[in-house]
Amino acid sequence: MQVGILSEQAIRQIVDPGAVVAAVRDALVQHARGQAIMPEPSEMDLAQARGDMHVKGAYLMGAPFFSYKAASGFYDNPRRGLPVNAGLVLVFDAETGFPRAILFDNGYLTDLRTGAAGAVAADLLAVADVRQVAVLGAGVQARRQLEMLLQVRSPARVSVWARRPEQAEAYAREMTRSLGVPVTPQPSARAAMEGADVLITTTPAREPLVRAEWFEPGQHVTAVGADLPDKQELDPALFARADKVVVDSVSQAIRSGDTHHAIAGGHLAPGGIYAELGDIAAGLRPGRERDAEITIADLTGLGVQDAAMANLVAERMVAEKLGQMVEI
Repeated sequence: MQVGILSEQAIRQIVDPGAVVAAVRDALVQHARGQAIMPEPSEMDLAQARGDMHVKGAYLMGAPFFSYKAASGFYDNPRRGLPVNAGLVLVFDAETGFPRAILFDNGYLTDLRTGAAGAVAADLLAVADVRQVAVLGAGVQARRQLEMLLQVRSPARVSVWARRPEQAEAYAREMTRSLGVPVTPQPSARAAMEGADVLITTTPAREPLVRAEWFEPGQHVTAVGADLPDKQELDPALFARADKVVVDSVSQAIRSGDTHHAIAGGHLAPGGIYAELGDIAAGLRPGRERDAEITIADLTGLGVQDAAMANLVAERMVAEKLGQMVEI
């Protein structure tokens, strides 16, 4: 047997944002229609090191592969001169169970699929004419979220806030230059989200960054940073104000992140979750129905999204004979 090995650099040459958004959307639809096998994720919270590890896997029925990914985020790494994220993806043949590829993506595919899920959420839940976007956080995921959002919406301007002003300023310069959309750093989270049609939160915060009373009718928020029980970005009271609360997985949201805190605090009943994102993508439930609705998409990440990314890369690797082949 031969196993293909791909580096992050090679993987970056294979995928493009449009294909990523389409693949993630399709995976969410398959999951909603019962056409996927996805075990519960495994998580490890290394709070003393400000780090966490996630292991997720899935099989999208009809695909030639199934996969497992392990991805970590250690948020003090930049002070060590290291990236925040690391990880790899193991790809297996869906007929024989033998390994077919090891993707040393260093968390890149996780970053992409998280950004793509945010784009799908905004496409289904935000107003059609998005003029202003606010981003909280200025790390890798803040970049991926904005890049992917531009696949589904065309905002005229973007505001950004980060705990370290120099990071927000660097983000604004980089994204303005690379994406061609004016990005302006703001002195506070409230200033950043004022007047925004879409708010994206991408931080590892463990207490709320935004207050419920700051929100105006018609605003949509995609929260992707709180993917563990102790993480939190949104005021739990916002969930009582929202017209629609959408999650990628009800079971995951009940035990992790912002929805978890809202339920624990009595601001949202478990039955108050409107839908899973895949249900809306599959047309089983409507998305935004009125311009004045306040909508929340609380995303913790699904194994089917990781499987979609692994399939995208592995199929290209096999078809074009890419990567280093190793006999086992």
